[in-house]
Amino acid sequence: MGFILSGSGAGGLVLAPVITALVSRFGIQWALRALGIWNLVVGLPVACVIRKRQGFERGDARGGLKLMRKGTFLYQSAGAFLQAAGNFVPMYYMTTYGTSVLGYSAATASLVLALNNAVNSVSRISMGVLADKVGRQNMTMISVLLSALSVLALWYDAPRARFLAFSISYGVCAGGYNALLPTTVTEIFGVKNYAAVSGAIYFVRGIGTLFGAPIAGVILGSHARTSSVAEMPGSAVDLQKRYNDVVLFVGALLMAAAFCVGSVRWLDARDKGRWVWKA
Repeated sequence: MGFILSGSGAGGLVLAPVITALVSRFGIQWALRALGIWNLVVGLPVACVIRKRQGFERGDARGGLKLMRKGTFLYQSAGAFLQAAGNFVPMYYMTTYGTSVLGYSAATASLVLALNNAVNSVSRISMGVLADKVGRQNMTMISVLLSALSVLALWYDAPRARFLAFSISYGVCAGGYNALLPTTVTEIFGVKNYAAVSGAIYFVRGIGTLFGAPIAGVILGSHARTSSVAEMPGSAVDLQKRYNDVVLFVGALLMAAAFCVGSVRWLDARDKGRWVWKA
């Protein structure tokens, strides 16, 4: 699963500078059209070759509804919502922070985002390997907690060197949850219930994705996404404070997500009647 999901990070590594170049040359409308066409060209053949797995038994719908009333599902859903809300905000605002606060050019800022995606791609594989040794639920909890700490410790009021360190560390830490969520759902709720439970959880994650970035945008407010802002001392200080508020918002979301993931870990052990360190 980690190898499959690492493609997302690899895609970000390639697309970040490509989209920046497309926007600069053709404008944002044609850049979005090109991205949409590319997704269609790549995704349609994949959808056509997917086949139903032979011998796979679907879970009972009533059993799935019963599971969704359990504490493990409620905390898993809450954690998925909070993690999705916080996880993507740095991706959206990493480049604008680089250009408007640190004075990077658009090309340099896109390379920082590409570096984050490259590290994230490797992290999704390595987190899966570590999860086999220390437990999937443990690794998921550690990943979310370290993501929150990297945001609060490294992005808050970050100069250039610390911002670069944040880009790398966040790429390492944030990859674990995304890579391990499917296997964690299977481990907690069972293979038969995977389709129903994962569908509900990923639906909740989609809502969380729509929740986080717009609120961060409201906190940040409107400003120029260019290096000229960094050259105006008063404006730069005010903008830095607003980005710091966004950092605190993201850190709070991820900390709350880590609490929910930890609660799932404890409730799952309670429901199974025994505590094991590797889970």
